[in-house]
Amino acid sequence: MRTQREALTPAARRVLDAAAELFYGQGINAVGVDLIAKRAGVTKKTLYERFGSKEALVAAYLRERDERWRAWLTAEVEKSPPAERVLATFDALAAWMRRENPRGCGFVNAAAELPDADHPARQVVAGQKRWLRTYLWQLCEEAGVAAPDELADELLLLHEGATVLYGLSAVADPVGISRRMALRALERAGAV
Repeated sequence: MRTQREALTPAARRVLDAAAELFYGQGINAVGVDLIAKRAGVTKKTLYERFGSKEALVAAYLRERDERWRAWLTAEVEKSPPAERVLATFDALAAWMRRENPRGCGFVNAAAELPDADHPARQVVAGQKRWLRTYLWQLCEEAGVAAPDELADELLLLHEGATVLYGLSAVADPVGISRRMALRALERAGAV
């Protein structure tokens, strides 16, 4: 299966790279297509020919970010023995936050800027969160947790809370705190 990255023309690649940097760094609503086209070295006509609309470009940015996150998370988690993989998601999250998310979760940030539930990017955000919850559930199943649905919900809340608080700098080491809380939840579930 080809990723979005592999399917783009060189001009579209430049547009998406510019948009990703600008949308994450400055905010989706603060960035116009003129700036994206200028940064990408293309005309607005090329931007619209490749993506159709700013809304579609925002969705493409988030889909590619989701592809990178999923690949990163699963590769990092797979390095751990099965019994340690649930907690490894928090270790991977901590590294990702330092490397890719100094402003917090790009999906949460996008959702905050896009209140219209019908916006195509909101569908990407919702899909990304559903995927993460399903992945956490699978890891709970592999760990032999008796109630994987309940624990997966708790773990998702811990992941999401950590990313939001990281972006706000409201708590020192929110991912570390979330990891410790996840360990206690795993202990209660009899998985550790």
